[in-house]
Amino acid sequence: MHPARGRGRPRTDDPTAPREEEILRRGLTAFAELGYDSASVRELAGRLGVSHNFLNSRYGSKAGFWRAVVDHALPEVELPAPEPTAVDDVDRIRTTVASFYRHAAHHPELSRMVTDEFAHDSERLDYLYERYVAPTLAKVTPSVDRLVAAGRMAPIPMHLLYFAVIGPVAGLTQTPLARHLGRPEPAGDKDLDDIADALTAVVLNGLLPAASQP
Repeated sequence: MHPARGRGRPRTDDPTAPREEEILRRGLTAFAELGYDSASVRELAGRLGVSHNFLNSRYGSKAGFWRAVVDHALPEVELPAPEPTAVDDVDRIRTTVASFYRHAAHHPELSRMVTDEFAHDSERLDYLYERYVAPTLAKVTPSVDRLVAAGRMAPIPMHLLYFAVIGPVAGLTQTPLARHLGRPEPAGDKDLDDIADALTAVVLNGLLPAASQP
């Protein structure tokens, strides 16, 4: 069972600790760089600038702190209303993919952490899947099914479709390699959004070659 606390809500207050937002941000960076298993409580405390027993007293355990970091960092993707007459299915999928890529472009450390967790069977993978992956898929699967039935999208198994969208995120998060490949250094948020939107177009043009046809 997961703790009943709200997202990242502390159990106790410590006036000497950094602000909650900063604690969770530093925690995300630590997990992204070290991986969960290598991020000892002592190492995390040092990076957070808190006492050794801080994580247990505030979040219950290292696992509780990890969940608080994830819940703070992962967005809830807002999608259009589910009625098929209210919005085109292509727009629904485009909204989902574009939102995911834009967030990844602005928060590459989150994608690195999540990608590492996706490679291992664990309670953390179950948490990510049940809380974030499955609900998002449930929102877009009816649109995918209708597009396939209409001949606007090739019939692709969901597990392959998911990785066809997730895989290219490396182009947004592996920034050192991207620089070697000629990616300009983004000057601000708009540049990051433009890069993410360009990737969205590339991916959707491959998945939905007939998307421009009514």
